[in-house]
Order: sequence, then C-alpha cells, then structure tokens
Amino acid sequence: MNDSDHRILGSNLDLFHQQHEGPGMVFWHPRGWALYRVLEDYVRMRMRRAGFREIRTPQLLARALWERSGHWDKFGSQMYALPERSMIDPSAGVDHDDALALCLKPMSCPCHVQVFNQGLRSYRELPIRYSEFGACHRDEPSGSLEGLKRTRAFVQDDAHVFCTKSQIENEVVRFCELLRAVYADLGFSSVTVALATRPIQRAGDEAVWDQAEASLAAAARAAGLEFELSEGEGAFYGPKLEFKLSDSRGREWQCGTIQLDFVLPERLSAHFINAENVRETPVMVHHAVLGSMERFIAILLEHYDGWLPVWLAPEQIVVANISDTHAPYAMRVVQMLDGAGLRVVADCRAERLERKIMDARRLQIPLLIAVGARDERNGTVSIRNRNGDQVTLPLAEAITALLCEAKVPAP
Repeated sequence: MNDSDHRILGSNLDLFHQQHEGPGMVFWHPRGWALYRVLEDYVRMRMRRAGFREIRTPQLLARALWERSGHWDKFGSQMYALPERSMIDPSAGVDHDDALALCLKPMSCPCHVQVFNQGLRSYRELPIRYSEFGACHRDEPSGSLEGLKRTRAFVQDDAHVFCTKSQIENEVVRFCELLRAVYADLGFSSVTVALATRPIQRAGDEAVWDQAEASLAAAARAAGLEFELSEGEGAFYGPKLEFKLSDSRGREWQCGTIQLDFVLPERLSAHFINAENVRETPVMVHHAVLGSMERFIAILLEHYDGWLPVWLAPEQIVVANISDTHAPYAMRVVQMLDGAGLRVVADCRAERLERKIMDARRLQIPLLIAVGARDERNGTVSIRNRNGDQVTLPLAEAITALLCEAKVPAP
C-alpha cells in the first residue's frame, strides 16, 4: 500500500481502523465519524430537496420475505441467517409459537415495498419517493475485503420511487440532475454512464424485460445522457444505469445507480388504485447516489489524497496560541467559531507554533488560526491555509470569511 491508500490515510489521519475481532467491519474514530456525518447530512439534504422522504426499516427480517422477493435465491449465500427460533411476543398479540428464520438484510429494497404497502394507495399519490441510510450486511469472502471499499457491514444510501409507467421518464431525468449536481459538489467532473441489460439469471418474462430496457433507455436519452451498453450486467429484477466517476488518478468507480423494476412490486403484492378504479402494480425505480457510504469515503480520501475540501473536512480549523498567555483568547476564538457552526479544535499545548502547524498539517486540517499578543490586543486573528497563505482579519470578519469558505454546497 502507498501513502495515498485510504487505509494508510485512515490511520494517519485518525479516522478509522479495522481489526481481527471485527472482520470486514469498521471502527470509526471521532474524526472519521465527523466526516461520515458531514457526508451523510449533505446527501440527506440533497435527497430531501429532491422530494424524497426519509424512512428507517429493520435490519433483521424473516427469511420468508427474502424468499418471496427472490433475493434469497440470488444472494442467500451472502446473507447472515440466524437459526430458526420460537418467537413469542405477548405485547404484539402473539401468544403462540411463531417459528421464524431471520436474516440480516443485504439491501433495503423489499423493506421499502413494505412501507408502501401500508394503506390503500391512489394514483393521485404517485410518485411516492422514499430514501434511507440502510445498514446492510453481506458475508463477503475474506479474500475480497479491502478496507472501506469492500466490507461486510456497510450503509447504503438507498432510495426507491413508486410510480406509474408514464412517470418513469420524469423520475429518471430528475434523479440524473441530482446525480450530476452531487458529483460536481464532491469534486468529480468526469462521469460516464452504462446501461446494464438483462442478466442470464433473472426474474420476469422477456416481454417485461423488453419494456423495462426500452423505458430506461428512453428516459436516459431524455436526461441527455450518452451511455454505453453493458450486456448482461443488470440486476436480476431489472435493467440499470450505472454512473462511473473518474478520480484524480484516472481510476473509474461505479457509484450511482438507477434501476427499473417491474418484478419486485408484483412479487411483494404492491399495488395502487388507478384512474379507472382498478388495482395496478406500480413501477419501482431503485436509486443510489453514492452506493456504500464507507466505500465512497475511501474514494474521496484517495481522490483528494486526504486533503478534503473545507466543507467536508472533519475538523475545518485548528486555533493555536503562540504562547501560554494567549491561551484564554485562543479559547474565546474557538468558542465563537464553534458557536457559528464551524468544526474547530484548540491547540493550546506548551509547544512552539511551528510544531502546532506541523501537527495540523499531519492531520490535514485545512485552516489554522494563530493568535498572539497583537491579535489579542486588536481583536484579530491570523488565518493560514494549507498552502501557507496568511491573512489577518478582525474576528467578526474572519468568522464571516470562514463561514463562506466552509459553506456546504446547496441547490
């Protein structure tokens, strides 16, 4: 591994670690979890503004649900299954043995159908858009594990739209616009798209697949996408658009997806009442912006070589006093920056300023504020960026400038 590998960066920047007792799992440290939450909150904001309503679904569900959906046949070997046990829950009105074989979910799709199925839906309600940061587990082979890029426990930014066939194009166009904006905000300007078609092992008849592939291709063209065909690489329930990002080293990463599904809603008895007052099965459009949160953080770390943009950095500013006598002023500056919503830490150790600057660079904190006697006397601060450029400003002006520098991209 070289120094730009996310596993080395994760250790050097004190972001996360992995160990033998949690194979394929991630132990997030405070700095790493701060980065995770910033990214999650950004995606949450984008999804909310795109009309998605966030939900939360269980991680542990009956194997029977996965059998009905078809996931057990496809992914059963990768699912963590608990031994069958007797479940009695008097509080839920269950007063008899109800034998259930339970599994940890490998994805959230069937769960979102269960939410949709609660209540009688009308065509007037459609499209219905759900999003979730779904905690998933997959029993990946130990040889395939690779830091954050391939884990056994991960969180997917799952989203699903339930709509009519006539609404497919608009929903795909909307989500393509969202993907373009998000990837630009995160620093990825080169994005290629592939249309993955029916795999050898699939659900549904050929007529359903013909319709699904034609509908998705037409929607992609309406979104202004140029795409290549990826024959046989679709999901078992439908075709998909795969969005591949090129990083700063020219490597491609498949992240976002849009998948068209005519099969799963029917298998799980989803329906709505159409304009003719007849039950109809909705189309289900599966979406992901980043895919796995863990994997995308690995991609970001390597793309930026650890020097994340200010708005993404787990700690945006370190405030360092030049001598012990200036520590109280440094702490007042920290309190004001923190109160303004900036992620700031204090370094008031009995060390030379040069050592504090070196340590801030080691943790790749993008901004450093040094305060000394003149700053305390004049109510100013000296701001230094990662390139060594420095400016001295009154504290109030500095806060305004820093808030602008650290502003989260928003539509």
